[in-house]
Amino acid sequence: MLNRLVVFFGLFWVVTSAFGQSIERYSIIPRPAQLEPRAGEFIISRSTTIGVPFGQPDLKAVVDTLANHMNRSTGMNLSVRNVNKLTVPENLIEFIPSPDTTLGDEGYRIDATNKLITIEASSSKGFFYAVQTLYQLLPPAVFATKHPVPATNLTTLSIPACRIQDRPRYSYRGLHLDVGRHFFPVPLIKKYLDLMAMHKFNNFHWHLTDDQGWRIEIKKYPKLTQIGAQRRETIVGHYDDYDPQVFDGKPYGGYYTQDEIREVIRYAASRYINVVPEIELPGHALAALAAYPELACSPGPYQVATKWGVFDDVFCPTEKTFSFLQDVLTEVINLFPGKYIHIGGDECPKTVWKKNAFCQQLIKREGLKNENGLQSYFINRIDKFVTSKGRRIIGWDEILEGNGPAIRLSPNATVMSWRGIKGGIQAARQQHDVIMTPGQFCYFDHFQGDPAQEPTGFGGSLPLAKVYSYNPTPPELTTTEATHILGAQGNIWTEYISTWDQLNYMLWPRAAALAEVVWTPLNQKNYEDFTRRLPVLFERLSTLNVTYARTIYDVSFSAKPTGDGKVDVSLSADKQAPQIRYTLDGSIPSDESLQYERSLVLDKSTTIRAATFADGSALSQLAKMRKDYIVSKATGKPYTLLNAPSAGRPDKNYSLTDGVTGGMGGYEVAGVVSFSNDINAVIDLGQSQSIEGVRVGFLKYTAKNICLPKQVEISVSEDGKTFQLVLTAKTNPAEAGKRGFVRLPFDFSPTTARYVRIIARNIGRVPAGLRNPGKAAQLMVDEIEVR
Repeated sequence: MLNRLVVFFGLFWVVTSAFGQSIERYSIIPRPAQLEPRAGEFIISRSTTIGVPFGQPDLKAVVDTLANHMNRSTGMNLSVRNVNKLTVPENLIEFIPSPDTTLGDEGYRIDATNKLITIEASSSKGFFYAVQTLYQLLPPAVFATKHPVPATNLTTLSIPACRIQDRPRYSYRGLHLDVGRHFFPVPLIKKYLDLMAMHKFNNFHWHLTDDQGWRIEIKKYPKLTQIGAQRRETIVGHYDDYDPQVFDGKPYGGYYTQDEIREVIRYAASRYINVVPEIELPGHALAALAAYPELACSPGPYQVATKWGVFDDVFCPTEKTFSFLQDVLTEVINLFPGKYIHIGGDECPKTVWKKNAFCQQLIKREGLKNENGLQSYFINRIDKFVTSKGRRIIGWDEILEGNGPAIRLSPNATVMSWRGIKGGIQAARQQHDVIMTPGQFCYFDHFQGDPAQEPTGFGGSLPLAKVYSYNPTPPELTTTEATHILGAQGNIWTEYISTWDQLNYMLWPRAAALAEVVWTPLNQKNYEDFTRRLPVLFERLSTLNVTYARTIYDVSFSAKPTGDGKVDVSLSADKQAPQIRYTLDGSIPSDESLQYERSLVLDKSTTIRAATFADGSALSQLAKMRKDYIVSKATGKPYTLLNAPSAGRPDKNYSLTDGVTGGMGGYEVAGVVSFSNDINAVIDLGQSQSIEGVRVGFLKYTAKNICLPKQVEISVSEDGKTFQLVLTAKTNPAEAGKRGFVRLPFDFSPTTARYVRIIARNIGRVPAGLRNPGKAAQLMVDEIEVR
């Protein structure tokens, strides 16, 4: 619940949230186009009436839903009445249809005073979005799904006085969900739609088929779900976590019956969400080929994929295949009433087509240039069929490839630009409608914080601020070309997302940021203002039992060695997180832990754990942020690399002795120096001293050809010219298993020296028994310590 103590602050009222932070009184996401704050509030009590005009059944359905929800969550019994000018009760929330065309189909006005709230819109869709704004003007407890027991004193509610005039910036505001890799049953799909509706998204892109599972019942082809919906097992961890890859041995499956599909469509429609089905073609087809191998270019057999990636086996462009796909799409079109059918078109390898005699003959017969032209031919056939049924295709931006004078997409085809923005620009200039969904701004399976600290993700970095910064309309487009940008969509691919909680962690609050990108006028966007509204969003989500990421409150670490061989560590956090508390013994911080005030100077190897707090309440996840620092006789000391590092991961400011250990998550590796040959480093300790061991942190990542060395040699010297060998140690470059940093110790009898030379011998080629035998091996190291 929000604290009811109210303070005036500039143009906005400020309250205190359960997180202990000051926030805007009008914590609406997405931010309305126009909002005029006013003093006072409208009190909702058991005497409040919600009024609708006679003869407006669609509007009354929207209002009944509002009343039922508030009654269920608060224990009130608000009444909905047909009212006219002669029977206006006091304490009224009145819904008034408006002839004002400037509101558009989805716009609305809210005028809230102490005594009356009037809501205007020109359609039931506009009224629906007005209701979503009303919910967000109320305390987060109104989002409770049922009245608490024992009852709280939520017998009155209030809406802050204001005037809002609002309409969306873009007509297409989408969220995507991949159910091919991991399946989410209908009750969770409905919750997904509820969260979309709350944030005024209006298109649900349902990715129903892929290599790892076919999830929609097709009556004419029952084996699609009997065989294609089941895989025998699933890869464990990230794709490259293990060498060899490890599988769980557990059958996995699931699909939606056509009745369930209809149920979801009805549910979405009641929330003014259109459902866009995706049937992948010609690639990502293994699940279908496992069921009907005759649709491939070779007889198979095939199996539903048990791991992730792009596979060479794709649909063969035979008449049998086109008949099959037309039958499937006919059933899909009969199920889904929306105008869009997504046909995929992405990541289709041409390997099989290049080798197949039929495909080569087809290329010649149709006068195509090559296999890219054959893909264009394939997409064009499907495009024409879908268009003949009165629908329009959407395809990933690869559908633009291979087009020529003889084969072009129909003008009705819409392009979904995912490989950056170039595809969207190209399509708009060709007068195709475009939905922007570039991976660098819209792929919510990417990491939102430090990959080493986050749950398993695909890879790449997409922090909340970057999502919010996106402008879907490329400035390169002319005014006319820009009219083809329908909007944007957030995508969430589920290779590494298997649970409802993890799905929501990856979505929220990034999806809320995108909601504001596609709804709010560009000149009204303000990231700092958005972050001030997040605490109330988080309370709403908590009330709905929806997991979310608090990455915005995470602690950031930066470190540098000092001149006297220590490590100076600085901690920082977003200004919305006023306190940082930390521990130096590896324990989880609490509100009683040390408060960070100045940089920490470490004189020994230390694990720092840190979290942010406000008024004694944790903001960041307590067990999350930790960093390991190494302090040794080598810390901060210069060295010479007698073999140059690889250009892709060079040495930066003596990073092998800076005390900072490397990190890894997804496909991301940080804090390492790479060598394509031997490592040959000479460290200058600054003065002669007693030493008795060296420890080197190597990265073992054999799936990426990064092996441990075959041998390490340690030598010492007083003058840096004449070295004495003190240790030769054999190591195991063929060691496989789980990837990770391996800190190998090399101990020897105490000796006195100023210089230490470490030579780590590269195996040269990846040994047999690993994933890529015979490939050039690399060495990667993150930190060298001397004891």
